[in-house]
Amino acid sequence: MSAESKPYSVMEFLIEKFGDWLNHRRELNEIRQMDRSDFDRIAGELRVSRDDLDRLVRQGPHAADELPKMLTALGIDQADLARTEPLLLRDMERVCALCRHKRQCNRDLAAGTSAEHYEEYCLNAPTIDGLGRPIGH
Repeated sequence: MSAESKPYSVMEFLIEKFGDWLNHRRELNEIRQMDRSDFDRIAGELRVSRDDLDRLVRQGPHAADELPKMLTALGIDQADLARTEPLLLRDMERVCALCRHKRQCNRDLAAGTSAEHYEEYCLNAPTIDGLGRPIGH
């Protein structure tokens, strides 16, 4: 990568992140303008509590980005899971989005040690273990 293209890439990254932040702020503002009955209705349709929906909205659209990476690290095909158990996958995404162990999860994903450690902190571990993993994981 040349020195000339690197600053552009960094600047492009920062602009994209700032745009994401602005979009998220705009979405939060729209949700705050909803009346309580609409918000409660949406929570009910999604089958989550009002508090969980509020927390999910505040977390933003990338709150469960670790789940596909974790599933891959554990040898679980997310597309197959989405096809055979879509409601289970949606619940796993909710659990992941609300997780408070993101730093440890991301560290293990980056180090390639998720398979050895996820059961120590991942709230989806019992569900993942219930799915069964391919031999060798």
